[in-house]
Amino acid sequence: MKARSIFRLAVPAIFLALGFPAALCAQQAQASDPAAALAAALTAACRANETQFANYLTADNAAAFRALSADRRAAFLRRFSLADDPGNPLLSSDAYHHTVVRCSAPGGTSEFRLGEARTRENLAFIPVSVTDGAQAEFGLVLERGEWRLLSLGLVLLDIPQLSRQWAEDELAARENSSLAALRELKEAIETYRRVYGKLPDSLAQLGPAPANGISPDQASLVNEHLAAGNDGVYQFRYRIVPGAGEDTLAFELAAMPDAYGKTARRSFFLDATGQMHAADKGGAAATADDPVLP
Repeated sequence: MKARSIFRLAVPAIFLALGFPAALCAQQAQASDPAAALAAALTAACRANETQFANYLTADNAAAFRALSADRRAAFLRRFSLADDPGNPLLSSDAYHHTVVRCSAPGGTSEFRLGEARTRENLAFIPVSVTDGAQAEFGLVLERGEWRLLSLGLVLLDIPQLSRQWAEDELAARENSSLAALRELKEAIETYRRVYGKLPDSLAQLGPAPANGISPDQASLVNEHLAAGNDGVYQFRYRIVPGAGEDTLAFELAAMPDAYGKTARRSFFLDATGQMHAADKGGAAATADDPVLP
């Protein structure tokens, strides 16, 4: 069954269950309702259903969306639904009978509260409040008798451009998250030295310990992923090196993308003096000769 048919059936049942008048239920079911089309697009994105989502794009944008790589299409739907993983959508209504779309995913729940649609001939604009309080406005156009997504804010939807921009945003977010993990490792190593009077021989010694079993071999200072030297985005390398003073030891930390160009691009290097360096090394390790991060 096509996505439009599914939505026509699903929405009236939900609204009737909430006690709304049958006339309103019928209105929401009409294919000519821009709010219904937007809710259906958000629902498809939440489910990570690429085929259904494309049904709510203009013909040109639908073709551009299908032409994206599988990774780019998945990333686009994640960004559109504000969910890191496929979720379960739930439609409800607020006190003004405006549609509310919630996307419940393993990483959390995102919420879209649709406002009153402003319709002008073949165009419609719908204000939307999202989870973090941010405001957006979606534009839709009537194309072959069906409402299709046209714009986000004041910008016309350009699927290839948005896909590139959102993919770069996701990549930068992953890099920044792993940079924070590298700093967490630095703090854990320094804590280990203060507590045990020496540097750990490996990152594994910083990992989780059983209840009441904290020891130099299981110091419980970082999670199991960092202790294993891989957070799914970066590989971490730890090395003990001579310190600045005589008979002293220091350490270095390096972080390299686990899948260069896909998970991340920049490599990071924490030198023995505590300075952090970063550069695009094509997946190889950064060094003390690379630029210092502020």
